[in-house]
Amino acid sequence: MIFLQLAPMIDPKEMQTIRHSEDALRTALVSKRQDLMDRYNKYSPGEQRLLEDCLRPDSTLFHPITLHSPSDWIISHPESTQDFEAFYKNPYRKTPNKGRNTVYIQTVGSFGSSEDSTRLYVEWLQEYCEAFYYGLAVRLLEPVSVSETACAFRINENTCNLQVHAGITMIDLYPEDSWNFVFGQASLTEGMGIFSFARYDDNFYSREYKGRIQKSKKLTPGDYSIFNSYYTPPVTSALLYRSCRTLTHEIGHIFGLKHCQWMQCVMQGSNHLEESDRRPLDLCPICLRKLQSATGFKIAERYKALLRWIESDLTTDTHMEAAKTAQKPTAAFEESRKWLMECLCVIGD
Repeated sequence: MIFLQLAPMIDPKEMQTIRHSEDALRTALVSKRQDLMDRYNKYSPGEQRLLEDCLRPDSTLFHPITLHSPSDWIISHPESTQDFEAFYKNPYRKTPNKGRNTVYIQTVGSFGSSEDSTRLYVEWLQEYCEAFYYGLAVRLLEPVSVSETACAFRINENTCNLQVHAGITMIDLYPEDSWNFVFGQASLTEGMGIFSFARYDDNFYSREYKGRIQKSKKLTPGDYSIFNSYYTPPVTSALLYRSCRTLTHEIGHIFGLKHCQWMQCVMQGSNHLEESDRRPLDLCPICLRKLQSATGFKIAERYKALLRWIESDLTTDTHMEAAKTAQKPTAAFEESRKWLMECLCVIGD
């Protein structure tokens, strides 16, 4: 689950860094159980070299978590750490098999100013998710309107934007009346999650945000006509980057990965947008091993798939006129592209 609130900054001198000892990190990664150590030893020398890079204090690939604000997730939401052994023996985690190896994406409402732009954006998310969860199929279900979900909806008292209690959507979410909002939630036991990318628009908190609704506006339960012309922000590189990060984070929960507290990782919890933007786009070695054990991919092949997604600017959809000119906005992914290349060099592939 990911929450957002305005976060007071603290003096950089007071910034906290969470550093685990080499022994603690090694145990979290490898385990002291003999069967799990034997499994670890099946990784190739190059894969082990990459995974164990996090044990080096001077690692340039994997970094300790820094806490910049009293409202950062780890401070405000204490949780127990999850090492590989704890993940592995969790009886509720989802492990793909021949009969259950597909991730389905159901969009709710519009994602762009036109049907073509909506389709492009969602297909970019689908392709990214397929690279991130390499080896699994990711399928798009036919989009549905807000009215078809019969979900509850309201106007947020703080931001004056529409919210739904519902897939993947560009409309803000709230799980209960008492909550302000959520970026997303996922259920480990039910194997499903919901995500919203509404607040990833840079102008969302501006008074000039086009999605704001007048506080005096009266809503009628069951009347979804207010969503017919609902504002959706343009798909920028930053919005696409943040959307990919949230989508893969929440799906990670479905596979049994809890919030990471070992090092900087896409599975870190975040309590506000500034903290969310500090998270990297990919997994730390401990969470990478968790996911790899669940899906069985080759680490280098997964990194190559992610690299191809970033470097492939043009959409592959040939059925739309917009596909002839639409470019995937990947400028925000440049640091991730360089990072993936460094990881492949360490593996030796």
